[in-house]
Amino acid sequence: MKAVIKIKYKTEREARAIAGAVSPDNAVTPAGLSVKTFSKGKAVTSLIECDRRLETLLSTVDDLLFCTQVAENAVKIFKKREGIKT
Repeated sequence: MKAVIKIKYKTEREARAIAGAVSPDNAVTPAGLSVKTFSKGKAVTSLIECDRRLETLLSTVDDLLFCTQVAENAVKIFKKREGIKT
């Protein structure tokens, strides 16, 4: 099974920050599960391949989206603190 998640941001810098923040989660995965996240332009793409149960794929997608949301919130806080328009 495969899943692709693609999220577009306002700037390339923001996309790079989000991709960098969630990429450490991709470093070590169990056998039968692969997650690769990268930014290209203003988009962040995550490619998930899962040879395990459907529940494993769904949990992985859920975890990745949660981590992405946390990274987005951190970027928003940083921008606000630095006086950068969102």
